[in-house]
Amino acid sequence: MELNFLAIVLAALSGIVIGALWFGPKTFFPMWWKLIGKNPSEQPGTDNMALIFGSTFVAAVVQSIVMAVLINLAEQATGTMNTVTGLAIGSLVGVGFAASASLSHHLFGGFAIKAWVLEAGQDIVSLAAMGAIIASF
Repeated sequence: MELNFLAIVLAALSGIVIGALWFGPKTFFPMWWKLIGKNPSEQPGTDNMALIFGSTFVAAVVQSIVMAVLINLAEQATGTMNTVTGLAIGSLVGVGFAASASLSHHLFGGFAIKAWVLEAGQDIVSLAAMGAIIASF
């Protein structure tokens, strides 16, 4: 199985960019922050933001590698792969694994379902983009 590491890195970067835009100060961050019970005067994160952003990037790389493996397996099984198919695979992974797995955590944790919708939405869009990028290579 051959993996395209340029596609993996670009896909990981797309996940980071989508997350930054999705949870930016002018987009969903203020609503999400309120929904998770935080006061607008509280600052997100900890003293070590480099660790937070570094860990987030490592997680995006892991997601991209797994996506590349899934897309490679799908291509071997079907004989074809294109950007739209990659988008579909990424969307299915987002809904079937990322969103569904995090739902119970939110419900048992007592978090607002609207916060889960925002988080799951970002996961689905990011994974769909990753799938499209990887499949296009």
